[in-house]
Amino acid sequence: MNPAIVSPAAIHEYLHSRSGWIRGVEWASGRRYLPARFSDRSTPLFLVAYSFRDTRAARQLSLAVEQDWSLAPDSCRDAYDAILFQAPGLMVIQLRRSNVCGCLGHLHPAVRERAFAEPHDALGRVAAGEMDLAYRRIEAWQALPLSDTALDARFLEGSRLEDFRTKQFRLKMLSIILHETHHLVSPQEPENAIRERSLSFYHDALAAYVENATATLSLTIDRSFYRFG
Repeated sequence: MNPAIVSPAAIHEYLHSRSGWIRGVEWASGRRYLPARFSDRSTPLFLVAYSFRDTRAARQLSLAVEQDWSLAPDSCRDAYDAILFQAPGLMVIQLRRSNVCGCLGHLHPAVRERAFAEPHDALGRVAAGEMDLAYRRIEAWQALPLSDTALDARFLEGSRLEDFRTKQFRLKMLSIILHETHHLVSPQEPENAIRERSLSFYHDALAAYVENATATLSLTIDRSFYRFG
């Protein structure tokens, strides 16, 4: 059975329906929310919960969900079809700079984000899941050192290298979102199988981006790209 659908508008209306005191305290503390959804799926709705100081990272995460997912090869997305179909209708992502334990992210057994810790009528009492992502650790993480180095070496300096690194960061965050969602849906599945699937998504999606960049690049104009031969 498909989970209930939560729209960004419903999230906005619910957040603004709470008392002015609660909203004022939340705003003063710097808490912000940003909804994002895969363009080819109605569920789940991902809700990024972040500090206003981390707005740039939150927007990058939103782009990973709303744009980079749809640009990944069909085989990458198909590998998560059944998993996403079984995921809760709402997935809260607590975006952090780092975790004390050094982990890239965690799946939370229960939703901790206070505004969504309990089902609400305004959201159709939809089931929710939650994870956290430590984005600075993710940015520094060497997901697949050998293949990443091989792809990175095809870029030198300039705008193309910056684009590559930004895309790489977003795809790493996206792969961890998929990884933790997989854990939520299939808690008995071995960690190595879940990790293999998420790393395959990351590798294949990044390789497809590089190949597309190569195919569309004018080597006579852009000096930031590697010259063959």
